[in-house]
Amino acid sequence: MSTLHKRPASRGARVLIALAVALTLMFIAAPLAFIFVRAFSQGWQVYAANILHPMTLHAIWLTTITALIVVPLNVAFGIAAAWAVAKHRFPGRGILVTIIEIPFSISPIIAGICYLLLYGRQGLLGPWLQANDLQVMFALPGIVLVTMFVTAPFVAREVLPLMEAQGTEQEQAAVTLGANGWQVFRRVTLPNIRWALLYGAVLCTARAVGEFGGVSVVSGNIRGQTNTLPLHVELLFNDLNAVGAFAAASVLTVIAVVALLVKATLEGTRTT
Repeated sequence: MSTLHKRPASRGARVLIALAVALTLMFIAAPLAFIFVRAFSQGWQVYAANILHPMTLHAIWLTTITALIVVPLNVAFGIAAAWAVAKHRFPGRGILVTIIEIPFSISPIIAGICYLLLYGRQGLLGPWLQANDLQVMFALPGIVLVTMFVTAPFVAREVLPLMEAQGTEQEQAAVTLGANGWQVFRRVTLPNIRWALLYGAVLCTARAVGEFGGVSVVSGNIRGQTNTLPLHVELLFNDLNAVGAFAAASVLTVIAVVALLVKATLEGTRTT
């Protein structure tokens, strides 16, 4: 049995690799390292004081609550949308796929403005909401709605190609053997898409936690009430509290790095 040897990289390949590493260090690693250097520039005690400040804790809490609401809802939406598109043929199927992908092409700020024009006091549904004492804008519901819009495609776009590639033969065989719809999904469909589903949920979580543009429009950015962690970072910068801003930003950075590590782990699991 012959052993395959990897050919040594050519000079041109080594130059490209060195260039890629240098650009990665310059444009990605260096800014991330700078965040932590500035966050800890005045020591651990100042860093801890900034993180444990009531306003920062509230921003972390609000961001967490938003993600805990948005991610499960988008997981359910992604599975349902992917199932409808991959397992069925119907008029308007292509239009549905386009609608699912719309948040990828629309600026989150535009999405926030659209929600404001729809649910704001002067919006289309504003008078009805006021008459029923319901507040959507400048409150948690508005933050959740716009975050759901921005993150809606992530799960669906991860699950859909896998469902399409697998076809419907296994599900049809399960139905023939007497399985009902829930049994088919739980025992046949879900095991086949579990890694793609987790992958999409991780991406959805990272995007929900870091969302800024749309949330800044619909939340009103009320200090201690409706400012999420990304908005809180901006407020601290505007207050000239650079150390506090970088401390809050370090929390977002850790979340992003953890999400990337989970993503890489899932990708490795899917390829084995």
